[in-house]
Amino acid sequence: MNFIAENLTGMKALTDQVVATDLLIAAKSGVRNYAMAITETGSPEIKEVLTKHLEEALDLHEQISSFMVERGWYHAFDTNEQLDLNLQNIDTALKLPTL
Repeated sequence: MNFIAENLTGMKALTDQVVATDLLIAAKSGVRNYAMAITETGSPEIKEVLTKHLEEALDLHEQISSFMVERGWYHAFDTNEQLDLNLQNIDTALKLPTL
């Protein structure tokens, strides 16, 4: 969405939330992939490198999830609140005009 359309529709906050959510999903995928790679390698040197990358990926995940929690975009510890937020976002997305 372009800058003018975001401001006219009030969608900038939702756009930021979508970008943050995509980044969080990618971070989770990275954590999962590093963990699987660590269990598959037989080389202690490679395992050490992958473990370092896993720790960095976990730190990134923490930073992103904390950022989202602070803004009310992610309710990791309250599934009912997260479900309500997801339903609101779905409703908003369905109301967007199609281009």
